[in-house]
Amino acid sequence: MKLILIIGAGSFIGGVARYLLGQWVQAKAATAFPYGTLAVNVLGCLAIGLVLGWSVRHSPPVEWRFFLATGFCGGFTTFSTFSNETLALLREGQTAAASAYVVASLALGLLATWVGISVFRLF
Repeated sequence: MKLILIIGAGSFIGGVARYLLGQWVQAKAATAFPYGTLAVNVLGCLAIGLVLGWSVRHSPPVEWRFFLATGFCGGFTTFSTFSNETLALLREGQTAAASAYVVASLALGLLATWVGISVFRLF
């Protein structure tokens, strides 16, 4: 239960940070292009890379890794996890699996979003 609360706290902070940063960047950009989301996703990837690199080098307590990687980065953006998992597949020499994961994630994500929107257009 303690670990769940730690992850939840990180997710809360990450989610709020995502909203605030995304809104701030988008307001500064003053355009319809989603610069706020792009900035959040790129920074989330940087953040999870830093957390994982720090974890390998310094072996922090498991609670810190879960708070930062699963909680904060997960609340900030799941794109960071997607990026890390893709790189892990590539490091393991599973190029076909990494490519399939990237294509499937993009295609199925777009399809699922379209289906979700379409459901509400029908009713």
